[in-house]
Amino acid sequence: MRAVLRRWLIALLCFGGFVVPALAADPPVACKAVDAVSWQPVAPGIWVWPAAENGEVSPANGGHVLTTSVVIDGGEALVIDPGPSHRHGLRLRHSLACRFQARVRWIVNTHAHAENVLANSAFADLLEVGQLEILASAATRDAMQRRCPDCLASLSAKVGADTMAGTQIVLPSRTLAEGEVLRVGRHRLRVMRIEQGHTEGDLVLWSARERVLWAGGLVVGERVPELAQGSVDGWLAALERLTALRPRKVLGTVWSLAPTVGEPPPALGATESYLKALRVRVLQAMDEGHQPQDTAWGELPAYRIWAGYSERHGFNLQRAWRELEPVWMGMSDPPAPPAASPPRGGASGPAKPVPPHPDTRPSAPEAR
Repeated sequence: MRAVLRRWLIALLCFGGFVVPALAADPPVACKAVDAVSWQPVAPGIWVWPAAENGEVSPANGGHVLTTSVVIDGGEALVIDPGPSHRHGLRLRHSLACRFQARVRWIVNTHAHAENVLANSAFADLLEVGQLEILASAATRDAMQRRCPDCLASLSAKVGADTMAGTQIVLPSRTLAEGEVLRVGRHRLRVMRIEQGHTEGDLVLWSARERVLWAGGLVVGERVPELAQGSVDGWLAALERLTALRPRKVLGTVWSLAPTVGEPPPALGATESYLKALRVRVLQAMDEGHQPQDTAWGELPAYRIWAGYSERHGFNLQRAWRELEPVWMGMSDPPAPPAASPPRGGASGPAKPVPPHPDTRPSAPEAR
């Protein structure tokens, strides 16, 4: 009797008696063969995969120089900033299936930099059949469309063609606006802002219950920020708003924890400290009669030990000069000198920002 019933059920499944759900799980993977991911718990259902080092892209790290995080509930996962390559994305996808038995249903790209978004490629098959959405701000999607071909070529040159093998540009399928809420089971992540600081469209997510803030490239810790598409004053204003949320944990380029209740995670203060020191030094240089192309005037010794100082600080000086020249033209008093040295303790304690002069408070940048 059981054999007859089994054959009857199989016939129904095969010939239309039941509709097989279109939303299928990922194909089975050999979990013992999957390269393990060093997931660290942030809060219940929230995990982070930190980079091995908060440094520069190299063949040794394959472009993995910032955090990837995931929110999981009920076997479904939302991934934030999946990483730099197809290979990296597959490792992420398989790890989530093996360790958490979770299917990736959503990906969020916080901003349009290659190290964040090119791992979208590993999820293209799910996107194509409607089993996944890739979410970003409209500004990020537009920037990816414009710049990702060049970014892919640049990253391939830095880490090697083998590391980037199979990587394709996969654009977000839906854009997000301020105030939207992303739901993953019991988790609620609110789109707090679409900032213009690190890039044209930095997406910020906020979990009020867990007091976890996803700040994308706006929070970099002890790594010199990149102002290529950014704004000094826009970035400082964004950090002020993020600090006002009083987060306990920040996930940006680094994962940063508040040392005590009521204090901000130290990476927030460290990022702000560098940008304020940069701003003050540029305005001083203008007052002293320097020229923007000769950046020897712009050394900030306290930040020389930060990753990327030699690669990005000189460019940041010139970029900030272009933005701040109209501000300087309207000033009557010179800026106050920067503080001697900010703390360098990383996650061990909060950085003390350089206090701005009253006339150099962050303000909306002039149109360029």
